[in-house]
Amino acid sequence: MRRILFLLVVICHYPFLSAAIERASIDLSGDWKVELDRDQSGETRQLWRTEFKQKLALPGSLTAQGFGDDVNADTPWVGSTRPELLEDSRYDPYKDPDNFKYPFWLQPDKYFRGIAWYQRGIDIPREWKDKRIVLHLERPHWETSVWVDNQKAGSDVSLSTPHIYDLTGLVSTGRQNLTIRVDNSINLNVGQNSHSISDHTQGNWNGIAGNLMLYATDLVWIDDVQVYPDLDNKNARILVTVGNRTGQQVSGDLVIGIRSDMSNFRRFIGGEYRFSGTSDMVEVVMSLGPEILTWDEFNPALYDLRINLHGDSDERDFLLTRFGIREIATNGTQFTINDRPVFLRGTLECAIFPKTGHPATDVDEWRRIIQVCKDHGLNHMRFHSWCPPEAAFIAADELGFYFQVECASWANGGATVGDGTPLDDWLYAEGERITKAYGNHPSFILMAYGNEPGGKQRDAYLSKWCTHWKKKEPRMLHTTGAGWPLLDESDFHNTHRNTRIQGWGEELKSVINAKAPQTQFDFSEYLRNNPDKPTISHEIGQWCVYPNFDEIKKYTGPLKARNFEIFDDFLQAAQMRDQAEDFLMASGKLQVLCYKHDIEASLRTNGFGGFQLLDLHDFPGQGTALVGVLDPFWEEKGYVTADEFSRFCAPTVPLARIEKMVWTNEETFTAGLEIAHFGQRDIASATLRWCLKTVDGEVLESGENDGISLPTGTNTVAGTIQVSLENVSRASKIVLEVSVPDTGSLNSWVLWCYPAQVDTSKPNSIHLTSTFDDEAIRILQAAGDVLLMIPPEKVKTDVKLGFSSIFWNTAWTQGQAPHTLGILCDPDHPALQSFPTDFHSSWQWWDLITHSATMEMDAFPRELRPTIQIVPDWFAPKRLGLVFEAKVGNGRLLVTSIDLLSDLDDRPVARQLLNSLYAYLSSPEFQPAVTLSERQIHSLSIR
Repeated sequence: MRRILFLLVVICHYPFLSAAIERASIDLSGDWKVELDRDQSGETRQLWRTEFKQKLALPGSLTAQGFGDDVNADTPWVGSTRPELLEDSRYDPYKDPDNFKYPFWLQPDKYFRGIAWYQRGIDIPREWKDKRIVLHLERPHWETSVWVDNQKAGSDVSLSTPHIYDLTGLVSTGRQNLTIRVDNSINLNVGQNSHSISDHTQGNWNGIAGNLMLYATDLVWIDDVQVYPDLDNKNARILVTVGNRTGQQVSGDLVIGIRSDMSNFRRFIGGEYRFSGTSDMVEVVMSLGPEILTWDEFNPALYDLRINLHGDSDERDFLLTRFGIREIATNGTQFTINDRPVFLRGTLECAIFPKTGHPATDVDEWRRIIQVCKDHGLNHMRFHSWCPPEAAFIAADELGFYFQVECASWANGGATVGDGTPLDDWLYAEGERITKAYGNHPSFILMAYGNEPGGKQRDAYLSKWCTHWKKKEPRMLHTTGAGWPLLDESDFHNTHRNTRIQGWGEELKSVINAKAPQTQFDFSEYLRNNPDKPTISHEIGQWCVYPNFDEIKKYTGPLKARNFEIFDDFLQAAQMRDQAEDFLMASGKLQVLCYKHDIEASLRTNGFGGFQLLDLHDFPGQGTALVGVLDPFWEEKGYVTADEFSRFCAPTVPLARIEKMVWTNEETFTAGLEIAHFGQRDIASATLRWCLKTVDGEVLESGENDGISLPTGTNTVAGTIQVSLENVSRASKIVLEVSVPDTGSLNSWVLWCYPAQVDTSKPNSIHLTSTFDDEAIRILQAAGDVLLMIPPEKVKTDVKLGFSSIFWNTAWTQGQAPHTLGILCDPDHPALQSFPTDFHSSWQWWDLITHSATMEMDAFPRELRPTIQIVPDWFAPKRLGLVFEAKVGNGRLLVTSIDLLSDLDDRPVARQLLNSLYAYLSSPEFQPAVTLSERQIHSLSIR
């Protein structure tokens, strides 16, 4: 029976708001007993009839409490790997059962894949006689079945929502036995790499996390409440489902009240409604008045909805839920929240919880995680192929944070859709469970099938999927899958196509590696070809950093960083362990530069929908993808702060379109200034300030533009600056700083300026050669000085050098280039006296690196460290250099594999470095400390 009741608004304080009837409950957390069903014969043996011997605690997992098997080469992992890598003899020491270490993800102390039975006694109080009794398991992993004494209550297969069992009729007052069978064998293929189940991230654990409880209601109860806010009409449509286990027709009243207490705004709205029948759904439209509070990232206003049930036969029940008045919609290529354009600045969350080995279920932990994201300027999180527990939604609602939720599947691993497998129906059922459990949360704005779907009938299946959910669930927007395909039925697209600066397989042909650095490019061409709906760029970034070995001690839970221990050993064997901290910091600075370049390209694209980083924090699986500026614990690594990151990732970001990042002092620096503004409201008259200065603080020129109108939801052109660089007399690092004081925003760009006229003539005392030939050897034997400039194409190496950081990681990408993590040098080294530089890669190194090959120096004495070093891949930490010096024979040798001779008229950076090296070679400071043989020098080149 379905009825619609319209409420005449009455504003008052209803007594029921403070006098609710609480549901009686029993907390089941604590001591349980467990039996591992290794041969999966438990049902045949009727294990629920036996008394288990071993003890453990729930909530929790088997592995966290020492149950399971030792990890070894035969462990039945869930997740694809790159087994060919393990054929490398370097991994042989880690195959020993007594020292087993796995390089591709975090390693549990114990592992169990199969069926476990959990059991405890329950005492049902007398007052629960004739009640409806429900078992609530918040986050089991994965499939469950339940028995009370010898009677089976049912089974559940959700990966995303609590498993709820109605035990009415199975339990009676007094002592009974409760047995729960949990199976993590992966009987339904959602994709072995799906983060809902995979060992790549949370791990394929067996157990039950979160709230475990029994609760009792009368036989007529409030079964479900769904709230559908209507911003235009300032009301809320409320669907209340009344459950009935009496077997008879019943009737009664629902007393419904809404309360808001935000920002000193207090309002109570309520009324009474009748229900009747064997079951009933009551639909109520409640006007919230003209002064409604809307929910968004700036003002996360929430309403409490309280419902009391009063049955005519004295049944009683109470339910409390929260909701927000929020409307997510699209306007052309942009998203809108409550009719205001919004730009989604997001990161992924891939079920990475190393301390517990399963997703957090407490609100405080999710508040911490979300606040860290907000501190870094983000407003959005995508849950890659999984759905978080209730606590995440509660925290996001409170803090004003947007979620994209997915139905726990990823085609990688053979989980196709549309091909008639059980997954097809399960996904619809899982979507139903997710929207029912979490659909009232205003933070839940986007929904997808899962990640990167596959299947011969994929498009047809997902077209129907989107059509179904758009009709059924209007509280959120829907798309096919994260990544692809791009179908007309989607409300929005997640795509990587032409929407990021490095993609899978692009290697050294990507925007950041193949094109000279500038900040003018954007993704407007993509929007011109896709003008009908918003796009979120899919998994941008994936920029790696060197491992932080100090992080190992943080892994105090069931998952350990044995992969880091392997990489630490590799670095020890390469005799560079003392440089680990330097490698981390130098690669980290390059990583931040890459992320800034990526994010600003999205912000420069007027009308763009947003981006989703992969990732703000590290991804510990898939070969170990150290792509975060934060570690897996959401903690800083030491090379960038949240404040620094949020300068280029925030609601309002000053932007500069700069045609190049390297200039000469005969040029006039120009830049077009813009402001990407997605703040809470329009700004009628903003001020923009800019300053071009040296790193020493000398202001070359500054300016101020007043009266700028900043409508929210767009990029506003804020002027052009032109500054003559003629007063920059020497090679300099300069900084363009742009701020908008009205919004507290500030952004900056590091530039490099060089003298247009630089002496690149070779001093007579130096012998310059491109080959280590007899003449070079003769000069060295005669105590002469030689500069050996090996042409990049002649360098003997299999390491592919690029400007950017490693993309994802070389193990998982099967060796995609680049293979390196930027440069490391000492800016105070006398060889660089006339070549100002940071200790890490910055934009002036792009020209040098793209005209280089890296020299492999592992066979050289340990104490010889390159003057300009390359930070290596942690999977293959070779000693790599672009410049080094040595004594050979009686002479002094400096070797570089950078081309410093070609096209110097158009290469001011190369001119300047050549000038600096010549000056150093001619100075008394050129005193190499390490002696090399002629054979060792020959080993660098292809003959």
